[in-house]
Amino acid sequence: MRYLLLVWVDEEAEAAELPPGTIETWMDDVQGSGIRLVGGALDAPARSTLVRERGGELLVTDGPFAESKEWIGGFDLLECDSLDEALGVARRHPMVALGSIELRPIVSLGIPSEERVVASDGVKA
Repeated sequence: MRYLLLVWVDEEAEAAELPPGTIETWMDDVQGSGIRLVGGALDAPARSTLVRERGGELLVTDGPFAESKEWIGGFDLLECDSLDEALGVARRHPMVALGSIELRPIVSLGIPSEERVVASDGVKA
């Protein structure tokens, strides 16, 4: 099953410093074992853009969109055999001690073409 791992940070977590190389070590370990399929850090909420269409009109809004003390600072797409395995991966993430890690299962919408993206049979698209 695939999980989206979301790294939540706040002002305290952002200001804290992890020991050098901890994120890289975690990424190398999880990537090397084939669990981490892709991931990355996200820019600050102030640099985000919201895109909507209402009544045929394109609406583009610059962020931030809400006053919040926490925001998503990064993500990883994981391929795990179980929630327990995903929890073990999340527990080893260096940011678990500074922010929060959210695991969200990726579910099927039942659309045939989505199998290229969310297939959990080990076949990479």
